[in-house]
Amino acid sequence: MATAHLIHGGVGAGKTTFAKRLEIEAGALRFTHDEWMSAVYGGDPPEPMFAEYYRRVAALMEPLWLRALALGVDVVLDVGFWRRSDRDDVRAKVQAIGADVVLHELVCDRAEAWRRVERRNADLGGSLLITRDTFELLCERVEPLGADEARVAVYSAIAQAMRARRPA
Repeated sequence: MATAHLIHGGVGAGKTTFAKRLEIEAGALRFTHDEWMSAVYGGDPPEPMFAEYYRRVAALMEPLWLRALALGVDVVLDVGFWRRSDRDDVRAKVQAIGADVVLHELVCDRAEAWRRVERRNADLGGSLLITRDTFELLCERVEPLGADEARVAVYSAIAQAMRARRPA
């Protein structure tokens, strides 16, 4: 049975880095929304059109990843899944075709996430430009996972080091 790996996390949390690693480890087909956006609309799409461009790219990707699952191919969906309604919608579609879902929650310190975004902004390489104001705005849009949402937590290196230093 095929598996859809849903990647949840804020800007700079390491979603795409994790998705690329998971793609190889799982032998899956990866769909990274930002890469498609950048390829079609450039690294800095105009803000007034961003929501529409986002919707168009999602609409292009969905039939492809659904078909891959139906054919028995695992997929990695690197789209952030910031809203519960989006996660629920995708889970329902995946389950309707008889595939499994694994939700991966990327956990990263906000300061580290911004440092990553700054480094990425210097060489977009398929990513989208994110200004500091946009970063702050987008951080507020991420809905935390519900207690009833089974997930695999993936911690950034800094978060792992902080957890390791805590007394038991």
